[in-house]
Amino acid sequence: MKFNIFNRGQTNEKGKQQMKKLIEEIVKAIVDDENQVQVNEIEGGSTVIIEITVAKTDLGKVIGKQGKTASSIRNIIYAASFKTKKRYTVDINAVGERTR
Repeated sequence: MKFNIFNRGQTNEKGKQQMKKLIEEIVKAIVDDENQVQVNEIEGGSTVIIEITVAKTDLGKVIGKQGKTASSIRNIIYAASFKTKKRYTVDINAVGERTR
């Protein structure tokens, strides 16, 4: 899978769409129930909150032992976000749970 997040001269909108696709593909590769994966973006100024929703049975897989998988996802997003000039925050939830 090839992601062109780092193309020069791209618009922020295109970068956001590619960021969402990147996150979605990473999470779908980890979980068992790919149909339950939802990625939503909530934008506010220079910050974008990425809400990842997965099945309850897959929540532990996405978080990982001691949060290492979730931390790795956040690190990838952090590195990819330099071109979009936005700060991304990741929130991981199970289907049916409320966000904070």
